[in-house]
Amino acid sequence: MKRLAPDADDARFIRRVLIVVLIVAITAAVWRASNLLILAFGSMLGAVAIRAIAELYGRVVPQRATMPLAVTTVLAAISFLGWLFGVQFAQQINQLVTQLPHLLDQLSNWLSQSPVGAKIVEAVKAAFAGSRVARDIGGLLSGGGELMLNCILLLVGALFFSADPEIYQRGALLLVPPSVRPAFADALVDVGTTLRLWLRAELIGMTSMGLLVGTGLWIAGVPSAWALGLLAGLSEFIPYVGPTAAMLPALGLAATAGTTPLMGTLITYAIVRVIQTNFVTPYVQSRVIDIPPAITVFAIIAIGFVFGLFGLFFSAGLLVVGFSLVRSLYLRDVLGEDLIGDTESPRDSRIQAD
Repeated sequence: MKRLAPDADDARFIRRVLIVVLIVAITAAVWRASNLLILAFGSMLGAVAIRAIAELYGRVVPQRATMPLAVTTVLAAISFLGWLFGVQFAQQINQLVTQLPHLLDQLSNWLSQSPVGAKIVEAVKAAFAGSRVARDIGGLLSGGGELMLNCILLLVGALFFSADPEIYQRGALLLVPPSVRPAFADALVDVGTTLRLWLRAELIGMTSMGLLVGTGLWIAGVPSAWALGLLAGLSEFIPYVGPTAAMLPALGLAATAGTTPLMGTLITYAIVRVIQTNFVTPYVQSRVIDIPPAITVFAIIAIGFVFGLFGLFFSAGLLVVGFSLVRSLYLRDVLGEDLIGDTESPRDSRIQAD
């Protein structure tokens, strides 16, 4: 005899209360552990890149040698970037970092000459001062050791994820009811394929951006041209927001060199943006995933507000994952929409890419 068992209405109410409490608890945990979650997501992106490189090697070498070669390639690429920053462009980067605060002050003083510009400067300072990105930047400036530790954790996590990704996929599927596991399994395949193709597109876009900007600034006679080109290429990983932020120090350094380098910098960024927007980006990304620009900009700002600087760096990847999950789980499997006619499906893209 179950004398303490609630009736059907009470049991339904208790279940709803427990679900709400669980959602609130998960939200609070995500907020508290946001830095760790961002590092985990960055490790997953790294694992996707390593597996994609391993698949390329699998076409010409035995299967057992693909992962060691892929890991070696990634470590070599990281070492090459470290050599560029620490040796080849060390003097240029030091000059850029040294002059950046002075350049920002000059820009602020120039804008403050007009009432509208002064209001803009005050609004930007107020918004930036209380943002999580500002706190993260301050933390990076005061604690380089923490940044290095996070990078090491990200790299180690990527190696672990790439070693046996199937075990993590099976674990994730065990968390959902058996009746919907096929749909979630297909969604995970779509996300993995889309991320792999997106990373390829990003690499092409970043390389073309860095070479074009560096060449244009060098021709214009801007100081630290190739360091600024490298910065512009890396900033392309954060759509719209990153290239705009990377353009400011270039304009500041060009202004210190005279009117001609300043005009050359403006012309360079205008031409490169036209090339990227009308030729490179449509060619490499239109067949992967087509996210409207307005959604991209506001989503990146929101992700940076919630997760801070590291979230801002991985915001484009988070947006690609979210957009892909909405398409796969909601539009396709809940609403039954036929998405093949809208854009090329990830599976078709994977078949063509492989």
